[in-house]
Amino acid sequence: MEDPVRRVQAALDALGLEIQVRQYDVPTSTSPEAAAAVGCELGAIVKSLCFLIDGRPVLILAAGDQQVDTKALRQIFGVSKRKVRIADPETVRRVTGYAVGGVPPLGHTQSLPTLIDRSLSRFETIYAAAGSSRSIFPIPYALLVRVTGGQVHDLCGELSGL
Repeated sequence: MEDPVRRVQAALDALGLEIQVRQYDVPTSTSPEAAAAVGCELGAIVKSLCFLIDGRPVLILAAGDQQVDTKALRQIFGVSKRKVRIADPETVRRVTGYAVGGVPPLGHTQSLPTLIDRSLSRFETIYAAAGSSRSIFPIPYALLVRVTGGQVHDLCGELSGL
């Protein structure tokens, strides 16, 4: 299988975006690591999280300083608490084509419904994983919404202790 970072760059290129994946010598698999590597605020990091909603995979894009509120997801999808869960690493790899810690917001193995937390709109440019635990790409918030076809909702609350 082709290198996952190259697949992300190919997806960006296929969309006609003049965005280059950046590779780092330090880990970027968590939001704090990514923010430190890029030199940006924690909230400007895009967390690409795969949830199973009533058994169906859904991609949630959230700010690095926020925590997804599953109650919001339950309300959006009209399902009970037990119908919303975070996907396990094997499922994430199967449905996105990428390992946890490197899941980009685009270029997945299959088309995924995508929800974007409104709190990311605080930043003109945000930074997303690019296929590996040491790669990121910058993208304007408005462009991310457009190219992912994501629906913007209030999905999160601030992480406690930040």
